[in-house]
Amino acid sequence: MSHLELIDIDLAFGSQEVVRHLSLRLEKGRIGCLLGPSGCGKTTVLRCIAGFEPLAAGEIRLDGTTVSGNRTHVPPERRRIGMVFQDYALFPHLTVAENIAFGLRGEEAAARRARVEELLGLVGLADQDGKYPHEMSGGQQQRVALARALAPRPSLLLLDEPFSNLDVELRERLSHEVRDIIKATHTTAILVTHDQHEAFAVADEIGIMHQGRIQQWDTPYNLYHRPANRFVADFIGQGVFLPGVVLNEHQVEVELGTLRSAVPLECSIGCGTCGKGCRVDVLLRPDDIIHDDDSPLKAQVAHKAFRGADILYTLRLDSGAKVLSLVPSHHNHCIGESIGIRLDVDHVVAFRDDSAPAREAVIRFAA
Repeated sequence: MSHLELIDIDLAFGSQEVVRHLSLRLEKGRIGCLLGPSGCGKTTVLRCIAGFEPLAAGEIRLDGTTVSGNRTHVPPERRRIGMVFQDYALFPHLTVAENIAFGLRGEEAAARRARVEELLGLVGLADQDGKYPHEMSGGQQQRVALARALAPRPSLLLLDEPFSNLDVELRERLSHEVRDIIKATHTTAILVTHDQHEAFAVADEIGIMHQGRIQQWDTPYNLYHRPANRFVADFIGQGVFLPGVVLNEHQVEVELGTLRSAVPLECSIGCGTCGKGCRVDVLLRPDDIIHDDDSPLKAQVAHKAFRGADILYTLRLDSGAKVLSLVPSHHNHCIGESIGIRLDVDHVVAFRDDSAPAREAVIRFAA
């Protein structure tokens, strides 16, 4: 039985549908993430789980018990859910210790003190208990908010864009720390973010949202290497599509060469295997294009972005099409220079050409 289950939920504000037929399952102790662009409905889903928004249809279950749906709406305070808000929502007139203890008012004083001390140590603020929120950095405030949410030992923890107010370097470091803290407490959690780097750093499973629906609920690895549709492929990571032509059910040709398939190609749902001559768009990631001085295949450097250990090159092919290549930074080439490249594709993802009449469907094959 799943710890959290959303079953075909709908939510609308007036005539505007915000969430449509959305379902997901999350096992106990796992960290899930709703990832997508602004306005896709991810925060609304979080509010539905918390009990702040009633459902128009569908059902939400927590530990097998319905908390929303079927004429049931358990109020937020009875759901045993902790929440970390985007702005932390700390009480400015309370100390760090008092903020953390706020949700423990029903316990004895000694038990409250012990729990606060435990959490202060867990989040690395053991000597900060007497400070007030305004005396702390953004990263410290975020840890206090996390400790306060964890204090009552919630059945589920919700985090709404918890790193958005932090600078990039601190955001990256804290995302790993937050994951470690959540895992150390064996808490089931759902994170909402628009930043895929945060999602990859924190979550075990990620749901890519678009227009109120989950396009794919999967591991970070599968989202990157096995996207379920063109939206997921575009949203996750970096890459470009090159036109390709299917040679047979196990081969497709692009400008850079022939890619081999381990499984039959399918161009559209229900249409069987792909026939010779079918046009497809093949997704190539920066790690699929390898810089190789000895390769007879050449491309011209159109743009370069220095990233410290690596340089992300934008390369122009003979046709004028462009691809990306991530290259160790000691290979420092000038704009306009011609360099050798070769394909090294472990996971090839292709989609039916948008101009083709058949319905779009994913074509997945491994080299």
